[in-house]
Amino acid sequence: MILRNGNIFLLQTKGSSYFMQVLPSGHIEHIHYGASLISDMQYEKFMKNESAEEGLLSDMAKVLEIKHKNEGGNMVVYSKESYPLCLEVMPLEMSGFGKGDIREPLVELTFADGSSTCDFLFESAEISDELGSLETLPSSYDDLGKGAESAGEEDKAAPWEKDHAQQLTITLKDTGYDIRLKMIYKVYPECDTITRSAVLINDGDARVKVDRLLSIQIDFQQSGYQLTSFHGRWADEMGQTVSVCNAGKVVSEELAAGESGSRSNPFTMVSMPDTTETAGDCYGFNLVYSGNHYSSLSSNGTFLSRFVSGIQPTGFEWLLEAGEKFEAPEAVMTYSGRGFGGMSRSMHDFVRKHIVRGVWRDKERPILINNWEATYFNFNQNSLLKIAKEASKAGIELFVLDDGWFGKRNDDHAGLGDWIVNTKKLPDGLGGLAEKINAMGMKFGLWVEPEMVNEDSDLFRAHPEWAVRIPGRSHSVGRTQMILDLTRTDVQDYIIDALSKVFSSANISYIKWDMNRIFSDRFSLELPAERMKEFQHRYYIGLYRIMGTLTKKFPEILFEGCSAGGNRFDLGILSFFPQIWASDDTDAECRMDIQRGYSYGYPANTQGAHVSAVPNHQTLHTVPLETRFSVAAFGCFGYELNLGELSEQQRKQVADQVEFYKKWRKVFQFGDFYRLDKYRFMVVSKDKSAAVALIFQKESRPNNDYLALKTMGLDEDAVYEVANRQVSVNIKAFGSLINTMAPIHVKQDGIIHGIIARHYKMNGEKDEAVATGSMLNSCGVRLNPDYGGTGYGEDTRMFRTGDARLYVFARVE
Repeated sequence: MILRNGNIFLLQTKGSSYFMQVLPSGHIEHIHYGASLISDMQYEKFMKNESAEEGLLSDMAKVLEIKHKNEGGNMVVYSKESYPLCLEVMPLEMSGFGKGDIREPLVELTFADGSSTCDFLFESAEISDELGSLETLPSSYDDLGKGAESAGEEDKAAPWEKDHAQQLTITLKDTGYDIRLKMIYKVYPECDTITRSAVLINDGDARVKVDRLLSIQIDFQQSGYQLTSFHGRWADEMGQTVSVCNAGKVVSEELAAGESGSRSNPFTMVSMPDTTETAGDCYGFNLVYSGNHYSSLSSNGTFLSRFVSGIQPTGFEWLLEAGEKFEAPEAVMTYSGRGFGGMSRSMHDFVRKHIVRGVWRDKERPILINNWEATYFNFNQNSLLKIAKEASKAGIELFVLDDGWFGKRNDDHAGLGDWIVNTKKLPDGLGGLAEKINAMGMKFGLWVEPEMVNEDSDLFRAHPEWAVRIPGRSHSVGRTQMILDLTRTDVQDYIIDALSKVFSSANISYIKWDMNRIFSDRFSLELPAERMKEFQHRYYIGLYRIMGTLTKKFPEILFEGCSAGGNRFDLGILSFFPQIWASDDTDAECRMDIQRGYSYGYPANTQGAHVSAVPNHQTLHTVPLETRFSVAAFGCFGYELNLGELSEQQRKQVADQVEFYKKWRKVFQFGDFYRLDKYRFMVVSKDKSAAVALIFQKESRPNNDYLALKTMGLDEDAVYEVANRQVSVNIKAFGSLINTMAPIHVKQDGIIHGIIARHYKMNGEKDEAVATGSMLNSCGVRLNPDYGGTGYGEDTRMFRTGDARLYVFARVE
């Protein structure tokens, strides 16, 4: 809901308020963003258009506005007319250099006369019930057909659930030049989220150089906030880092890789140091963008803090011709007074409802098997069908053919760009293979890497000018491949045409879209020298055009993004592809950390997660099959191994896992996510009728048998049946302890030991309880003890280092 009283504006969600006003000078004072300033009763009155209540806005502004009465000692006074206004001590909606605000700016421009002073002042404001879209970049949207009102539940819904999204557009005009800045705010009340974007419009006759146009600026009237950011590298993404900013500046950025990045994800959080998972103020920020990004939290000498985020200014420049406009990516922000967990769940709801789109937005995602780690490039049609046959027996729903199916692609040195099926490997083509897979009861999916080209390819030989490289200079490669110049329309058209032919050549239900290197040697033969710093941003405008065209042309295909794992895990990609491969590391223990990192800003059903073979191909680490399943279940679930090489017992275990996941899939993929602690996750269905919790054993210690599972998010008034996922235990896990019960001596791992293990299965522990949600949330349920060196049975849990357990909760109706 957006309210206006003159030039005072309140952007209101169910639990937060964003409050600002236009000053007499024309600047916009940022008064408050955080906890709600109005009650539910006032919210209801505003919705009923009881205008008498709107007088409250001016009263609120008088109480909360900055009382700026004196000129600062060595500060700059903005103007004689506005004396003693010093912009350096004012919390503002936007800032530029040159008029006294010496903090981090939202915008930097260089005008034709060489001046870089920006002086944008309020011109007009418009509130609309229709949400606009950016023309060159993806942005959030509102689906009014999914609200409580359309479902006939208006009377039962809380006020914010009856409220739909709105948009506020504030236009500022520079006092010295014919250029306008539009600041666009979208308010999504039901998920406590507000977005911002900025658009520059050149109304003059001369070119303007855009040195920086960020997407969001938030000023806080306090210092000492902490910035939580997420960093890593290939196969080890989303490591959490916390930096307190009492003074100076803390930065999280992707400087030059050209992608949103495994090195620094664009999602960040701002909070106070005492904020916890369940309590305290927490702000979540993200960008609907896939390129280099920049976020900073700074604090000045007057104890004001400023957060900004947007396109990375380093290496960026845009020449804005007369009559043209430039769009900054949309920024997303959400606030919660219920700590990191409350913020995460609001952000998850926003991403699910207002970023992800298309027919797969609300559909349960299929269980897949991918052949990559089973075969790499060494496969043929028969070997693929053998894997598919075992997958079908296990109940898996989708078979995905990864890299190596096209051109002369027998390794990673050749073939990229030549999207023609290799009939030596696949004599029946993609169509024939898909028919055989479909006959087994599974859907068929395919891997592509459309943005790349190998020098050893027909495409490169025909169009060397399409590759990104600097003429006359040696170029760098990654994974022996080069990047195609997506700033060029002819390259975009080629990719759209080539992939359209591939996607139409068979009954393809799923596409994995990969991108396996970062950028270097940025250059385009299509761009003049003075525009070469526009290359990176123009690349993403081109990529978004390609993705948008293909997803509209093939709306039934489920697309999954990938960039060497999580090197491009962002809201820009999720605007086209409903899910992204979270990491090339499938080690379950590593994935606990990686998926927990993603969980702060991204819902579980956007994260691809697979069970792979052991020793793990990235870490050589071995963890039990059940642990690999338990961790991967908290995502878009699948397998990436050769099922035919598993033992009979393991194949039965896979089939059991698949059956279990199907039963609880809706909870896993669409439930509210809770981080119980570092190694415990929980998802609770929206109606709180069902839940699944995971406990991971990071390190086993003896006599540690007093374990309890304390939950979050269950209905306090409901009664739940609680049970663990019971699994069988291989007697070999006890090693030579078998001799404490065997009538003869059994050599560990010997022939007799193997025979006993094949024919005698031990049941794991069985935990069952009935309790109220109040008991489970406040105290938890006491679990059976761990094995501690003596005794074992169905009342004892084998919980070794690297083991995991799933517990399910079903409401008793």
